[in-house]
Amino acid sequence: MVHYMTLYRQLFLFILFLFVFFFTVAWLAKIESTRSFLMNQLQSNAQDTATSLGLSVSSYAEDGDLAAVETMVNAVFDRGYYTSVRYQDSTGNVLVERSQPVTLENVPEWLFDLIHLKTPEANAKVMEGWQQTGTIFVQSHPGYAYKTLWETAVRMTIWFAVSAIVMAIVGAVGLRSLLQPLRRVEEQADALCRKQYDVQQHLPRTKELRRVVEAMNRMTGKIKDMFEEQAGIAERLRSIVYRDHLTGLGNRRYFENQVSARLEGRENSVQGILLLIQLHELQELNRQEGFQAGDELLKRVADLLRGCTSEASTCALARLTGGDFAVFLPDASNWEAEHLAEKIANELARLSVEKRSYSDNLGHVGGVGYNCPTSYGRLLSEADLALRSSQRSGPNSWEVRAITADSEQTPLGQLEWKAALEWALQERQVTLLTQAVIMSEDRNKVFHREIFSSIGQKNGELLSAGVFLPFAERLKLVAAVDRIVLEEVMCLDKDILGCEWIAVNISPTTLEDNLFRKWLHTSLRSLPGNVPHIVFEFSEYSAVQHLERVKEFGEEIRQLGHGIALDHFGQSFSNLGYLHTLKPQYVKIERAYIAECKDMTSDSCFFINSLCSVAHSLDIAVIAVGVESQSQWNMLSELKVDAMQGFFIDKPELLRTKMGQYDDD
Repeated sequence: MVHYMTLYRQLFLFILFLFVFFFTVAWLAKIESTRSFLMNQLQSNAQDTATSLGLSVSSYAEDGDLAAVETMVNAVFDRGYYTSVRYQDSTGNVLVERSQPVTLENVPEWLFDLIHLKTPEANAKVMEGWQQTGTIFVQSHPGYAYKTLWETAVRMTIWFAVSAIVMAIVGAVGLRSLLQPLRRVEEQADALCRKQYDVQQHLPRTKELRRVVEAMNRMTGKIKDMFEEQAGIAERLRSIVYRDHLTGLGNRRYFENQVSARLEGRENSVQGILLLIQLHELQELNRQEGFQAGDELLKRVADLLRGCTSEASTCALARLTGGDFAVFLPDASNWEAEHLAEKIANELARLSVEKRSYSDNLGHVGGVGYNCPTSYGRLLSEADLALRSSQRSGPNSWEVRAITADSEQTPLGQLEWKAALEWALQERQVTLLTQAVIMSEDRNKVFHREIFSSIGQKNGELLSAGVFLPFAERLKLVAAVDRIVLEEVMCLDKDILGCEWIAVNISPTTLEDNLFRKWLHTSLRSLPGNVPHIVFEFSEYSAVQHLERVKEFGEEIRQLGHGIALDHFGQSFSNLGYLHTLKPQYVKIERAYIAECKDMTSDSCFFINSLCSVAHSLDIAVIAVGVESQSQWNMLSELKVDAMQGFFIDKPELLRTKMGQYDDD
């Protein structure tokens, strides 16, 4: 692995190298100049001493007083500055001599070996009148010179060391300050890779760095504009094709696709509710008060429907035409239909008294609940009959009909559901199934496996999650259900499963339970290495309603090596920009768009292609669900969908988690 040095470290080391280089040169120059000076001093001192001693000895040499000469030589030598002092006559005979070996105190020997000080021998003539009678030889001792040289070297080294420390501190701070713009550019580039479009507000004063920062800001702005343009194209297309521009709800086409996709999906539950809401005297209000008043009423009714269905995990709202609205809640029960219809009717009655211009009989609600396979046409017909019946019952009234199968397998009332769920949780009657999600580019490669849950009843029958989860949420038992499912999932082995990731659907309302979140974080931190990574899927409709909570949860579990994703993507009409904030690992396109994708020229195909461009620019994978044929596979592959899921690819299979084994039953 190649390791690269940072620019800061390179500059710091380069400056440090230059400092050491110049210090070494200066140190050597100073030592050399000191050495030359000391050698001159040694020679000068020896010559001065020899001359002075020669003059002093001359008077005693005339008298032949050798003892006096020796006394004077001893006096000079004993001062300790000389290695040898000798007096010899004119014939070369040594008459007096004193010498000592060269010894160095407090000076390392390597200095003596490294720097050699030459100590030349000076001499002076001893005269008797005009005749030379002898010669004085003096050689200086180099010990004091070496000591001076060593002290000079130590002082210089200390001074340069202190200077180097100060320079290193000041240089480090200075370099950090000078390179701060580059560090911010690096952070800006990293943020851009994470699809965060940060712009530096403070520009550096250095001309070159300023140009780099300005160029980086321009590039960031252009990339941000490109993403917003892609997202805008996808949003405008979806809005034009599937949205009512006045109320912001879906249109008839959107509603038909949502309901049909739910009714035709083989893995979906066979129960739900459909409500029709019809306003009265809308044309009369437009005639008397103007179209603006009529538009205002339609917008208020749309907000009313959003508020009444805000707690639903999955919901499709639409304005069909004029003053006709529709509500579809898959997986909801008959008694929930009555509760919702009554709530909407009461809100219509409250709205009718707010303004004098509104009719006292503002509207009626007709609904149908089903718990068996049916068709979209049958639901509309039954809901319309209920609507006509409610119109005969009085102002702002409601009525709900039912489409049921002759079966006693499912609980009917709230108390029965509560008892059934509590028994299943207490006995841990939870069964898991799995279905593979396959890569589009390679049908032999598993993208991940999705986990589906069912609970057992006392009679041995199983209820799918689509049936029991809505009741679990209403009865505040969904956190307990999610915990049991996750406990079973955490017993899986990725080697047996044959994939690194598994997907588990949980409810955003579960995240409100602090005990559940604390348990989950503790469990995820202590997972053994053979357990696959978990992707927590949230329905887009409910995730948008709890956006901040889901975002916070995603940030927490990403640090633990797991992720979040969005299911039923495209069901709501939220701005696609929230994907940049939420950062899901992938999105699963709502099956209604897949079912409508008949050929490459269809609006759904164009929307899916635009969605893929937006998602891929954010490093988000796109998965198509409900793939039922080879033609759909081929078409979706051309649209750059990353992975697919459906009965054409793989059927749900049983998981035996308690034994830690995967089974194909």
